[in-house]
Amino acid sequence: MDLASFLIQCLNAVQYGLLLFLVAAGLTLIFGIMGVINLAHGSFYMMGAYLAYGLAPWVNAHWFTSSFGGGFFTVLAIGLVIAVLIGLLLEWAFFSFLYEREYLQQVLMTYGLILVFEELRSLLIGDDVYSVPAPAFLAGSVALTEVLSYPVYRLFISAVCLAAVLGLAWVFTRTRLGMQIRAGSMNREMVAALGVDIRLLYRLVFAAGVALAALAGMVAAPVTTAFPGMGQQILIISFVVVVIGGIGSVKGALVAALLIGFVDTFGKVLLPQAAGVLVYVLMAAVLLIKPQGLFGSSMGGAGK
Repeated sequence: MDLASFLIQCLNAVQYGLLLFLVAAGLTLIFGIMGVINLAHGSFYMMGAYLAYGLAPWVNAHWFTSSFGGGFFTVLAIGLVIAVLIGLLLEWAFFSFLYEREYLQQVLMTYGLILVFEELRSLLIGDDVYSVPAPAFLAGSVALTEVLSYPVYRLFISAVCLAAVLGLAWVFTRTRLGMQIRAGSMNREMVAALGVDIRLLYRLVFAAGVALAALAGMVAAPVTTAFPGMGQQILIISFVVVVIGGIGSVKGALVAALLIGFVDTFGKVLLPQAAGVLVYVLMAAVLLIKPQGLFGSSMGGAGK
């Protein structure tokens, strides 16, 4: 592998890892703070991809476009608003009843939601695979050598994910809401006793988790397409990220996602026959050394 090929694989690994983090961050927040095992979280990623597919023609026909991707960014903005509203509705209608329930009941409820989302997708959109075009201003490539180049859109995905990482870091370390979220992940009863509306806090955390997963689906759609079952694929690897990083640790999710990105990307290049199991071997190795994950302090949700 020459230097240019190595650089391309490094960029692929970072892009994949940051995309995984967007999905896994919401998953670890919901489990680590609210104590809910949400098997339906991958459906929010799928929802984002199908929102990108469905909104793009409508925005281009009825909204505005510009030479610098106005329509594309409008799709992202509208999609995020829809995802937040759906997250608020789902938390109120379903997840607010799960906080004090046993994990088995949470698993059964959220697995049922997977079936509901898949059936709704089939009824509303169909079971075909749909391509989502990348915006024209991001359709080019950056030349690395005379014969090798790297797609600009993949760099854009990394930039969006990195902006989300920095935004989450700012919220958690610099805002009152972040302080409340961190406190709620440690002792929800004490936070509620201090006058914080813990139900509203949970609702906001859940909506944020849905929005992060949907954003990942929207920006990934031009690369992966929108297809049935994509939510289940990302859910499994997202749980691996959460387990490796540590339950409830956003920093752990970031480190684990990047680590998995490199293991998976270079595994497919160097050991293609064993690539499918390398990530799980990594998870087993981490758990043997640190059963609570790289940055985990407990193996359960707050207050459970």
